[in-house]
Amino acid sequence: MFTRYCRSMLCTPATATDRYANCHRSAADICLVDLEDSVPPQAKAEARARASAFFTDQSAAGRRCAVRINVISDPDGVRDLLALRDYPVPPSIVLVPKVESPRDVEIVARLLRPVRPDLDLCVVIETPRGVENALAIAAASPRPRALIFGSADYASALGIPLRWGPLVQARSRLVNAARAAGVEAIDSPTFHLQDLSALRREAVLAQDLGFSGKIALHPHQVGVINEVFSPDAESLEAARRVVAAGQRSGQGITTVDGVMVGRPFFEASQRLLDEFDPSG
Repeated sequence: MFTRYCRSMLCTPATATDRYANCHRSAADICLVDLEDSVPPQAKAEARARASAFFTDQSAAGRRCAVRINVISDPDGVRDLLALRDYPVPPSIVLVPKVESPRDVEIVARLLRPVRPDLDLCVVIETPRGVENALAIAAASPRPRALIFGSADYASALGIPLRWGPLVQARSRLVNAARAAGVEAIDSPTFHLQDLSALRREAVLAQDLGFSGKIALHPHQVGVINEVFSPDAESLEAARRVVAAGQRSGQGITTVDGVMVGRPFFEASQRLLDEFDPSG
């Protein structure tokens, strides 16, 4: 079994209760019910009430289930936080949108940790100020579990196209901040739901930048995302050879398959095996 925190996170609107079971039955690492962007303003109260069933439905058993709340500076965000405290099964993962300072993380944790001490917070970085403060946010106390890039809102704020090239600098800064703080980095969705080749291309580019996973908007995107963010058998075998070579050389410089390798190679290969090697 792999131990990576999240390769794929499948998002479902809170108002679409008929999709809850399909989300839970998907191969997504985390199942997410959304109270924010996918819910129109007039349906926020209804969504808030319905979303509690996402965590109590029989199909949720054994799944890691999350909720994305509204912006905490908005009245609906405050209502979401208060409602989550009274859910029969409080969510173990909460996504906090449009985070711009460590204080945002602290507020959510202070309200929810008393009812869910093991709560994981994943913060969405999707504004220019959020990108500027990404390192401070990633290192906040309590530390979030992951930074998530919100490409659509960020592109809109800058008035730039929602394409990979114009957004690569922001993505790189987010990944660097996350890794500097020792937390995960998860990429934004691919919005072309039927174009799986575009999804694959973007997922590969995200992985190359250092993201460990990606948001999915439809169940059929999950398989592609999981595949891209998981090593194949050949990659795992290569990692085993590198780790073994490091052990033989006492972590000194050596060669594997004609390639010079040293400590960074040994450490990267060991991390890969720790996350994905079923043989342990």
